[in-house]
Parts: sequence; structure tokens; C-alpha cells
Amino acid sequence: MKITVNITKKKILFTGIVTLISLLAHFFAGISIFNMCLFPVLYFGAEVLEIELKEKWNWAVIVPVFALSSFVTTWTVQYLLLEEDLRERISDEKFLLNMLCCLFCYMFVQTITNNTARTCVITHLILLVFAGANYFVYAFRGNEITFGDIKSLSTGLSVASNYKFSLNAQAMNAILLTVVWLAGIKKIQIQFKKEWMVRILSASVAVFAFVYVGLQSVNTVTETWEKKGTYRNGYLLNFALSIRDSFVEKPENYSAEAVKAIEEGYSRAEDTGNVSEKPVIIAIMDESFADLGAMGNLKTNQEVMPFISSLKENAIYGKALASVYGAKTPNSEWEFMTGNSMAWLPSGSVAYQQYLTEENAYSIVGTLKGQGYTCVAMHPYYDTGWSRDAVYPLLGFDEMYFLDDFDQSNLMRKYVSDEVMFDKIIERYEALPEDENLFLMGVTMQNHGGYTDSYENFVTDVYSTNIPYADVNQYLTLAHQTDLAVEKLVAYFEKAQRPVVICFFGDHQPSLNSRFYRLLNGKGLSGLTLAELEELYEVPFFIWTNFPSESRHVEHTSLNFLSTMLLEQAGIPLPPYHQFLSDLMEEIPAMNGRAYYSRSAGRYYHYEDAFGEDKVWLEKYQILQYNGLFHKKDKSELFFGR
Repeated sequence: MKITVNITKKKILFTGIVTLISLLAHFFAGISIFNMCLFPVLYFGAEVLEIELKEKWNWAVIVPVFALSSFVTTWTVQYLLLEEDLRERISDEKFLLNMLCCLFCYMFVQTITNNTARTCVITHLILLVFAGANYFVYAFRGNEITFGDIKSLSTGLSVASNYKFSLNAQAMNAILLTVVWLAGIKKIQIQFKKEWMVRILSASVAVFAFVYVGLQSVNTVTETWEKKGTYRNGYLLNFALSIRDSFVEKPENYSAEAVKAIEEGYSRAEDTGNVSEKPVIIAIMDESFADLGAMGNLKTNQEVMPFISSLKENAIYGKALASVYGAKTPNSEWEFMTGNSMAWLPSGSVAYQQYLTEENAYSIVGTLKGQGYTCVAMHPYYDTGWSRDAVYPLLGFDEMYFLDDFDQSNLMRKYVSDEVMFDKIIERYEALPEDENLFLMGVTMQNHGGYTDSYENFVTDVYSTNIPYADVNQYLTLAHQTDLAVEKLVAYFEKAQRPVVICFFGDHQPSLNSRFYRLLNGKGLSGLTLAELEELYEVPFFIWTNFPSESRHVEHTSLNFLSTMLLEQAGIPLPPYHQFLSDLMEEIPAMNGRAYYSRSAGRYYHYEDAFGEDKVWLEKYQILQYNGLFHKKDKSELFFGR
């Protein structure tokens, strides 16, 4: 190896440009004075040094070059996208998997170029530009780019002009570091005469990296909430996982003929009801609302949800299975809205962001719009949360209300309270013209985790007397406040002149101190039977009317069936897909992403253990869901058409 110094006017000029950029970055983006001075010095050193390698050293140098390049690129991507405290959260194991994702890209390019310097420059630039795109997208959307976003690229570009793009100190440091790195790495020119051998070896390493990452991340879920993907999985790995999850396997017995066979026996129901007699329909998915006492011997200083527990007249009520625990709210919303189940989608996926891509996607919104309803969505949080600003228009909502539309003068902890949101529902109802039919879907925020911080505006007055944990007590107080808000809401609509149907349900149970569960059920969160495990996914629900209607307790149901039950209780003719779901409930009354309840056997089963009529119905359900979500060209007009 021979290293020489070669100073030219061109290199001095480029160093001057880097110096100018560093100065501007200090004054306008806020990089430190130290970095402002360091980058030009490093760049000048990288430019003037010339490295000449003897051919016999090529094989010895190429391995550390690609290893170091993968490390630098991975680190720079993480640095660009995360603040310091979040960068420290990623584990060494996940960082290594990100490096292997990066190495896969390097080896792929190397098989084409057979030139180390060219490979390093091209790959690093592509991955940094990709990370930079995510940097800007997160700035105005609040979620990271996943593979599913590529499908809706044109939509994203159409709104990009509405946002102001700016670079902070992190971004400028990453850019200047990239300039320095590329100036140095391009000097290591390694080429091999036996190109076929290099290409085979590069392809082999790429395959190894691909397989190793795949095997090591089998149980790693894609994260799509804010920056969780980048600080939990690492951005490159998280994006790779989103590619994995975007490919949903076709059901074993799927065919166009199978769909046609299921269509037999179902038909579009005619609307025979008078428009003026249709009830106002309100659906409320309450954040992290659950009955902790149902899972064990929990004693409290006062009853947590006395009103909801007593609401039995003109009401269908009970507990429903959700597919998620502690997080992934939109999956519960999606199951309710569409009648579909997470049972047939990859673990950890988020249907809203990954599979809902077409305008007027099938849901209860389309059903009710077809019945002459104005459809309204409310969520007292940022519109970008779980991409609802993109999803709600696809579902066909006519109106959308987000955080800025709510009174924020009296927050509960740091969120808009359920009472304030319910007041907004009442306000929208009171503005309703006599000839307008209203469907309103509300998603609350009051009870969102975590529950360990203290707040000046929040007093814990409901608490456990036998399992005293601070987060549990805070949660119990929040759940009690929800009960009070629901009581006020029902009291208002009891006196309403128009018929009203309210469907209320929790989205998932809260994530609390694991020691709490050990004291509550004697086992904790592990070592549970399937039935005990499913208790962690149960949430309260009721469908109440302000007019005489059926009253019954439902022992087993799940969120994917609630919209069917709601339509039936409201007297809305069931469309064919909901007719199918109504029939399915007779055999499979409850199911989630983990297991299903067999009415005939009276117990829970994993899906792979399904048998007899259970298996037949589950296969039909999976075929229909796959057709509605993924078979765009041959989608069933009967079940999913307009």
C-alpha cells in the first residue's frame, strides 16, 4: 500500500466549498463550531491523500472496507433520523441486522460494478437519499416511510408542495459527514480481473445477509408508530420488515371459483326503510379501555365503571376480543370498520398503513353512505397519527375532525378528555338538519399510555386496595373518568328526539407493570392457557339504543363482528359481506389474530387446529378477505362492489 499527498487547485476549491457549507450550516442550521471546523479539515485530508494498493492486497482490504462502509452508512442513517436519546435505544443485535441489510445493498451493487469505490459511493448515496426522504416525510406526516407508502407515492408527491422543507443540525452533520466519507472512500479503488468470481462471491454474501436477517427477524414486528421503527428495529431493518409484511400469502384453496361458490346464497338487500326513520349511528372506540377486574381478584376503593356495568336495558353488551394488546390501535379500528380480521395478516402489521390503498375501500362507511348517511370521523389527536389523514378519505368519510378542532383548554394529563370529545359529538348532532342521517366514528385519546408520569392537572382518586401500583391506579382513575363521560353522553341521548344507536368499545387493554399481572392472576403474562391468554385481549363493549330494542349479554364476540351487530341493531339492511359475517358468527362467535372460539366445541383453538365446520367457515372467511383486500382485478362485485 502506498499513500501520497497530492494538493491541487481543484481540491483546494472543493475544500473551500465545503468550508462555506459548514459556515452556513453553523449559522442557519445550528451545527456546533467544533463540527464547523472539523468537517473542512477532514474533507481536505480525504481529498489530498492518494492511496495505491498492490493487487495482492485486494482480497485482504475488500472485507474491512465493506464492513466499515456498512457500519458508517447504518450509523449515519440512524443519526439522521433520531435524536440522541432515541439513538441509544437500539440494541447491538438490531444494529448488526441493520448493518447486514446495508451489506446486502453493497453486495448487490458490487455484483454490477466490480469496483469497490464506485459501489461504496453509489450505495451510501442511495441509502442516505432514501433516509433523507424519510426525514422529510416524518417531519410533515409523523410516521416513517414503509414499503406500503411506495404504492401511494403519487399521493404523497401531490401534497409535498404544501409543506416547508428545512434542514436541522442533525441533517447538516449527516450531509457533511457523507461528503467527507465519500471523498475518502472513493480513493480505495479495488477491481478484480476475474469478474465472474467477484460477482459470485458478492451474490453469495448478499444471499447470506438476506437469509440471516430473515431468520433472525422472524418474530420481529414492523413498527409504524412515529419513530418506533427506527429506534426499536433500526430504519433499514424496519423497512425490510415492511416489505416482508406487504406480501400476504394467498389462501391454500383460493380461486375465482371458490369466491363464486361463496357468493351463492347471498344477495344485495333492498333498502325498504324510510330515510327519516333511520337512527343516528355513533360508534366510539375508546383508547385502552378495559375491565382489569375481569382478569383476577382486583379490589378498588370504589367501583371503576359502575355506569357501563349497569347499562343493560335496550343494550347488547359484553366483552369482545381485540387482536392487539397494549398498542396498535388502528388494527382494532380496522377490524370494526371493515369486518375483516387480523387473523389473516402478518403479526405486527398495521392494516391501515399497509393494505388500505384504494379509494372507497370496503367498510361500514361505504355501507352507510349507500343508505344516505353523512359519515363523520373524530379523533382528538394529530391527523397524521397512524396515517388517518390518508386513510379516512380512502374509507369515504365526508367530514374529519382532529386535534385542532377540539377544546384543549382543559386537558386530562396531556390529552383531550373523553368528556370533551363526547361534547363534540353532541355538538355535531345538534347541528344535524332534519333531513340528514348521521354516522359518526369517534376514536378517543384520554386513556393513552403510559401511566407512570405525574401531572399537575390530574389526581388519582380511584385506586387498587390490594395491588397498589402507581401506573395501575392512574389507569383505573382514567377508566372511571371514561365511565362518567359515557354516563353523561347516554343521559343526553336518552332525551334526544331522534332515534340513536351508540356502539362503544375499547381498542385494546393497557400495557401495565408486568408484576401487577402476577399478583392479579397468579401467573403474570407467561405460562397462560390459551383461554387465559385471550382474556388479555378482551375489551368491554355495548350497543345501546334510545328506543326499545333487544337486550342481551353476549358471552363471546370480537371486534370484527361488532359492525355487523351494530347494523342489525340499527335496522340497516345487511350488505352481503355482513350477511356472511352474521352467518359466520353462528359457528365462530369470536376470533382475533391469535385464536378463535368454537361454539360447537365450547373452547378456543389455534387456527391451524381448526376442524369440521369451523375449518370450512374460517377458510371461506379467509378467501373472502383476501379477495377484498388483494385481488383488485377480480374482486367480488357482490361482496365488495358499490
